[in-house]
Amino acid sequence: MVVMENVRKVYESSNTVALENVSFTINDGEFVFLVGPSGSGKTTLMKLITGEVRPTAGTVIVNDFNMGAIKRRKLPKMRRTLGVVFQDYRLIENMNVYDNVAFAMRVVGAPNSEIRKRVPYMLELVGLEGREKRMPTELSGGEQQRVAIARALVNSPRMIVADEPTGNLDPVRSLELMLLLEKINEMGTTVVVVTHEKELVNAFSKRVIKIDSGKMIGDGMDGYYE
Repeated sequence: MVVMENVRKVYESSNTVALENVSFTINDGEFVFLVGPSGSGKTTLMKLITGEVRPTAGTVIVNDFNMGAIKRRKLPKMRRTLGVVFQDYRLIENMNVYDNVAFAMRVVGAPNSEIRKRVPYMLELVGLEGREKRMPTELSGGEQQRVAIARALVNSPRMIVADEPTGNLDPVRSLELMLLLEKINEMGTTVVVVTHEKELVNAFSKRVIKIDSGKMIGDGMDGYYE
């Protein structure tokens, strides 16, 4: 769950007002597109959700953690409730597919027996069974993004936050990826997709939160993005 109440964010170094009086709630199990043009404030909202920045004013609650007051030592615990997918995949180049996904489990201290069961299941879920030993450079862009999604999901987070996940993919692969995220959402995981791709958003009947110039200008279930 994400709760934002009257959120304001000012970057003091440049005195830039990135967000002004933004309020919305994303409930557990929802699929939400967060949309807007470049520079609209989407990235700042994502950084508030992941704890990279704190609000200047207002309240930000993410999976029961108060992000304006959270102690630094508790950030890793909060971040384990999130799976983050980036536009540029951020795979470890000298690790194969299996080890890229397993790495996320090793970081949190999962036992090897659990890793051996969980990683193959996640790779099957994202359609990459049989590619466990491939290196990232041997995969297409769409396959690399599927590895990134498997890695984000492997620790069973409550929420997936995807930042422009289709930005480096062609339209066919973009649609395939969104269908995968929709499948993951249907299994119970909250999904928030940050994007500016209008055609992709309009292909799905999902909730759309619209941001422009740091302000929220729309929030609807019609799934339409002009």
